Amino acid sequence: MTDGRQALLAIRVSGDVVGEISALNDTPRTATVTTCGVGLISVIHKRDWHPFLLDQPDAALALARTTAARFRWANQRRVDFTAYPAKIRLARVLAELSTTHGEITGAGRTVGVTLTQPELASLCGAAEPTVEKALRELRQAGVIQTGYRQIIVHDVAQLQRVGHLDDSDRTWTASTN
Repeated sequence: MTDGRQALLAIRVSGDVVGEISALNDTPRTATVTTCGVGLISVIHKRDWHPFLLDQPDAALALARTTAARFRWANQRRVDFTAYPAKIRLARVLAELSTTHGEITGAGRTVGVTLTQPELASLCGAAEPTVEKALRELRQAGVIQTGYRQIIVHDVAQLQRVGHLDDSDRTWTASTN
Protein backbone atom coordinates (compact mmCIF):
# COMPACT_ATOMS: atom_id res chain seq x y z
CA MET A 1 0.00 0.00 0.00
CA THR A 2 1.15 3.55 -0.51
CA ASP A 3 1.36 4.19 3.24
CA GLY A 4 3.85 1.34 3.75
CA ARG A 5 1.39 -1.31 4.95
CA GLN A 6 1.27 -4.64 3.17
CA ALA A 7 -1.84 -6.39 1.92
CA LEU A 8 -2.19 -9.92 0.60
CA LEU A 9 -4.14 -9.42 -2.61
CA ALA A 10 -4.18 -12.90 -4.07
CA ILE A 11 -2.54 -16.29 -4.03
CA ARG A 12 -0.75 -17.67 -7.03
CA VAL A 13 0.57 -21.18 -7.40
CA SER A 14 3.14 -23.07 -9.43
CA GLY A 15 2.70 -22.42 -13.13
CA ASP A 16 0.80 -19.15 -12.75
CA VAL A 17 1.83 -16.17 -14.82
CA VAL A 18 2.48 -12.96 -12.88
CA GLY A 19 3.47 -9.52 -14.07
CA GLU A 20 1.63 -9.88 -17.37
CA ILE A 21 -0.36 -6.67 -17.01
CA SER A 22 2.77 -4.53 -16.83
CA ALA A 23 4.29 -6.37 -19.77
CA LEU A 24 1.15 -5.95 -21.85
CA ASN A 25 0.51 -2.26 -21.33
CA ASP A 26 3.94 -0.82 -20.44
CA THR A 27 2.95 0.29 -16.95
CA PRO A 28 4.73 -0.16 -13.63
CA ARG A 29 3.99 -3.37 -11.77
CA THR A 30 0.86 -3.39 -9.63
CA ALA A 31 2.11 -5.69 -6.87
CA THR A 32 5.09 -7.47 -5.40
CA VAL A 33 5.26 -11.24 -5.65
CA THR A 34 6.61 -13.09 -2.63
CA THR A 35 7.22 -16.83 -2.67
CA CYS A 36 6.40 -19.03 0.28
CA GLY A 37 9.23 -21.40 -0.44
CA VAL A 38 11.87 -22.38 -2.92
CA GLY A 39 10.75 -21.98 -6.50
CA LEU A 40 11.89 -21.75 -10.07
CA ILE A 41 11.06 -18.48 -11.77
CA SER A 42 11.23 -17.81 -15.48
CA VAL A 43 11.41 -14.25 -16.71
CA ILE A 44 10.08 -13.50 -20.16
CA HIS A 45 11.25 -10.13 -21.39
CA LYS A 46 8.84 -7.87 -23.23
CA ARG A 47 10.97 -8.05 -26.36
CA ASP A 48 10.25 -11.80 -26.44
CA TRP A 49 6.75 -11.71 -24.92
CA HIS A 50 4.96 -9.64 -27.56
CA PRO A 51 6.31 -11.59 -30.58
CA PHE A 52 5.49 -14.86 -28.82
CA LEU A 53 1.87 -13.81 -28.20
CA LEU A 54 1.52 -12.61 -31.79
CA ASP A 55 2.92 -15.89 -33.09
CA GLN A 56 0.94 -18.10 -30.68
CA PRO A 57 -2.72 -17.00 -30.72
CA ASP A 58 -3.76 -19.92 -28.48
CA ALA A 59 -1.32 -18.71 -25.82
CA ALA A 60 -2.58 -15.14 -26.20
CA LEU A 61 -6.16 -16.36 -25.79
CA ALA A 62 -5.23 -18.43 -22.72
CA LEU A 63 -3.57 -15.35 -21.23
CA ALA A 64 -6.66 -13.26 -22.00
CA ARG A 65 -8.86 -15.86 -20.25
CA THR A 66 -6.60 -15.90 -17.21
CA THR A 67 -6.52 -12.11 -17.04
CA ALA A 68 -10.31 -11.89 -17.43
CA ALA A 69 -10.82 -14.45 -14.65
CA ARG A 70 -8.52 -12.46 -12.35
CA PHE A 71 -10.40 -9.23 -13.06
CA ARG A 72 -13.70 -11.00 -12.41
CA TRP A 73 -12.29 -12.35 -9.14
CA ALA A 74 -11.09 -8.87 -8.12
CA ASN A 75 -14.46 -7.35 -8.98
CA GLN A 76 -16.23 -10.02 -6.90
CA ARG A 77 -13.94 -9.23 -3.95
CA ARG A 78 -14.88 -5.54 -4.20
CA VAL A 79 -18.56 -6.46 -4.22
CA ASP A 80 -18.04 -8.81 -1.26
CA PHE A 81 -16.22 -6.12 0.72
CA THR A 82 -19.13 -3.72 0.39
CA ALA A 83 -22.03 -6.19 0.49
CA TYR A 84 -21.14 -8.71 3.19
CA PRO A 85 -19.93 -8.73 6.78
CA ALA A 86 -16.54 -10.22 7.61
CA LYS A 87 -17.76 -13.71 8.56
CA ILE A 88 -19.42 -14.16 5.18
CA ARG A 89 -16.33 -12.84 3.39
CA LEU A 90 -14.16 -15.26 5.38
CA ALA A 91 -16.44 -18.18 4.49
CA ARG A 92 -16.26 -17.20 0.82
CA VAL A 93 -12.46 -16.99 0.87
CA LEU A 94 -12.14 -20.33 2.68
CA ALA A 95 -14.59 -21.99 0.26
CA GLU A 96 -12.66 -20.63 -2.71
CA LEU A 97 -9.25 -21.62 -1.37
CA SER A 98 -10.39 -25.11 -0.44
CA THR A 99 -11.93 -25.56 -3.89
CA THR A 100 -9.04 -24.18 -5.92
CA HIS A 101 -6.06 -25.28 -3.81
CA GLY A 102 -7.29 -27.82 -1.27
CA GLU A 103 -7.06 -31.56 -1.07
CA ILE A 104 -9.47 -34.07 0.39
CA THR A 105 -8.10 -35.80 3.49
CA GLY A 106 -9.59 -38.14 6.06
CA ALA A 107 -10.44 -35.11 8.20
CA GLY A 108 -12.08 -33.06 5.44
CA ARG A 109 -10.85 -30.71 2.75
CA THR A 110 -7.71 -28.67 3.38
CA VAL A 111 -7.59 -25.02 2.44
CA GLY A 112 -4.45 -25.90 0.51
CA VAL A 113 -2.29 -22.93 1.39
CA THR A 114 -0.67 -21.97 4.67
CA LEU A 115 -1.81 -18.58 5.86
CA THR A 116 -1.32 -16.59 9.01
CA GLN A 117 -4.37 -14.94 10.52
CA PRO A 118 -3.16 -11.49 9.41
CA GLU A 119 -2.83 -12.81 5.84
CA LEU A 120 -6.29 -14.35 5.99
CA ALA A 121 -7.67 -11.10 7.37
CA SER A 122 -6.03 -9.21 4.52
CA LEU A 123 -7.60 -11.53 1.93
CA CYS A 124 -11.00 -10.99 3.57
CA GLY A 125 -10.62 -7.25 3.95
CA ALA A 126 -11.23 -7.50 7.68
CA ALA A 127 -9.44 -6.72 10.91
CA GLU A 128 -7.51 -9.60 12.45
CA PRO A 129 -9.61 -9.76 15.66
CA THR A 130 -12.75 -9.95 13.51
CA VAL A 131 -11.33 -12.89 11.54
CA GLU A 132 -10.22 -14.57 14.79
CA LYS A 133 -13.80 -14.33 16.08
CA ALA A 134 -15.28 -15.64 12.82
CA LEU A 135 -12.82 -18.56 12.78
CA ARG A 136 -13.76 -19.38 16.37
CA GLU A 137 -17.46 -19.37 15.47
CA LEU A 138 -16.86 -21.63 12.47
CA ARG A 139 -14.77 -23.98 14.63
CA GLN A 140 -17.43 -24.12 17.33
CA ALA A 141 -20.07 -24.92 14.70
CA GLY A 142 -17.92 -27.83 13.49
CA VAL A 143 -17.46 -26.31 10.03
CA ILE A 144 -13.68 -26.00 10.20
CA GLN A 145 -10.70 -27.11 12.22
CA THR A 146 -7.69 -24.85 12.62
CA GLY A 147 -4.09 -25.51 13.50
CA TYR A 148 -0.85 -23.66 13.06
CA ARG A 149 -1.21 -22.07 9.59
CA GLN A 150 -3.64 -24.82 8.63
CA ILE A 151 -7.39 -24.94 8.11
CA ILE A 152 -9.42 -28.03 7.33
CA VAL A 153 -13.01 -27.65 6.16
CA HIS A 154 -15.16 -30.38 7.73
CA ASP A 155 -18.46 -29.24 6.24
CA VAL A 156 -18.11 -27.65 2.80
CA ALA A 157 -21.89 -27.33 2.34
CA GLN A 158 -22.26 -25.45 5.62
CA LEU A 159 -19.30 -23.22 4.77
CA GLN A 160 -20.99 -22.38 1.47
CA ARG A 161 -24.24 -21.61 3.31
CA VAL A 162 -22.40 -19.31 5.72
CA GLY A 163 -20.80 -17.62 2.70
CA HIS A 164 -24.19 -17.26 0.99
CA LEU A 165 -22.95 -19.51 -1.83
CA ASP A 166 -24.70 -22.33 -3.60
CA ASP A 167 -23.91 -24.66 -6.49
CA SER A 168 -25.29 -22.20 -9.03
CA ASP A 169 -23.14 -19.32 -7.73
CA ARG A 170 -19.83 -19.83 -9.54
CA THR A 171 -18.48 -16.30 -9.05
CA TRP A 172 -16.51 -17.49 -6.02
CA THR A 173 -14.51 -19.88 -8.19
CA ALA A 174 -13.98 -17.38 -11.00
CA SER A 175 -10.22 -17.72 -10.66
CA THR A 176 -10.49 -21.29 -11.96
CA ASN A 177 -12.96 -20.68 -14.80
